[in-house]
Amino acid sequence: MSQFLSKCDASVMGDAAALLLSGGLVAFPTETVYGLGADACNAAAVARIYSAKGRPADHPLIVHVASMGALGDWAADVPAYAIALARDYWPGPMTLVVQRSSFAADFITGGQDTVGVRVPNHPVALGLLEAFARAGGKGVAAPSANRFGNVSPTTAQAVSDELSDYLGISDVILDGGACAVGVESTIIDCTGDVPKILRPGAITQKMIEHSTGLDVIDADGVAIRVSGSLESHYSPIAKVVLDQSPLAGQGFIAMADVESGVGVVRLAAPTTHEEFARVLYSALRAADKQGLETVVVEQPKGEGISIAIRDRLERASRGR
Repeated sequence: MSQFLSKCDASVMGDAAALLLSGGLVAFPTETVYGLGADACNAAAVARIYSAKGRPADHPLIVHVASMGALGDWAADVPAYAIALARDYWPGPMTLVVQRSSFAADFITGGQDTVGVRVPNHPVALGLLEAFARAGGKGVAAPSANRFGNVSPTTAQAVSDELSDYLGISDVILDGGACAVGVESTIIDCTGDVPKILRPGAITQKMIEHSTGLDVIDADGVAIRVSGSLESHYSPIAKVVLDQSPLAGQGFIAMADVESGVGVVRLAAPTTHEEFARVLYSALRAADKQGLETVVVEQPKGEGISIAIRDRLERASRGR
């Protein structure tokens, strides 16, 4: 059973950074979802992440750093457009995939020649990463803090519900409140002449093109493995059904202007697409807590973060 800490002051950050350097695990909030962190240079510590999550060994991890200046530690080559993206959107919900340096060992990259790096935009995450850097750490490897393939956690309680049985007594969960974005970071392949989106998120194609002055091209056929790219992922126990009329006794997630129907269990009624993303995972978790067998989701239409929402729901609908 891990420790659950709500008071995230400087002292707690220092202790958590020291725990990471000693090989411990720290779950912490980001603006997207909660991550389960380990020292990205410590093979044994990173192996504990894979064990706690039940994660396949060839599935790469994202390295979290305190500032874009640390990107040079992990990257062997950073194109100019990647630097432009980092300047515009870090800290923020964006992961850049670059050619790896010697710091990025196979146990981080899944044996690939690339590594994903990001600077999260959350005061607790940044406080932890800054304390870790001051103590000599190079980066924190952190996938989402849940069992592999399950719904990502957006609260500290969800982390505890998922992982308490798999964490050690000295491991820590830092409580930074509910995540502001609610879906995982945009992952951008920066290994070619132009950027490619490997996983959609809050940093959209239009934003990438505005920052770089380049057209984002289709990522079909790109061989790089990244987090959350499996056909089936982000799945609750309940069956997720898309764009159908819900029946009595079924859960329902849709925009607030969509009526539920008699006997339908309304799990979320967001008023904006940004709110839809923010509450989606907690609503799916609520379905499981209520023992619902089926959740019907009317997907938001349009561009922007709606693309990321539909990506996650399409994978969730394929089940665990």
